[in-house]
Amino acid sequence: MKKLLAVIALQLLVAELVVGMTQSVAVTCEPTQLMSCLKPILNGTPPPSKCCRKLKEQKPCMCRYMKDPSLAKYVKSPGAKKVAKACHVTVPKCKS
Repeated sequence: MKKLLAVIALQLLVAELVVGMTQSVAVTCEPTQLMSCLKPILNGTPPPSKCCRKLKEQKPCMCRYMKDPSLAKYVKSPGAKKVAKACHVTVPKCKS
């Protein structure tokens, strides 16, 4: 089941890129940059350094990801919160 979710998530992420993501000031919001975090989010394994580095780079995009129905279930999940904590990344408070 987790593999199926990962495949679906990857397909949705690619679809988002095809449609086009809005760029932040110094960051290009590309959810695929966080693929190294998917396994730790789904399985509860410790995040690799690449995941933490990318999570810090993509932090300005988190509110956008949380508002995206195809990404929110991953970004708002307990596993994602654990990964963010392990990476010392504070989850931003987003405006509704």
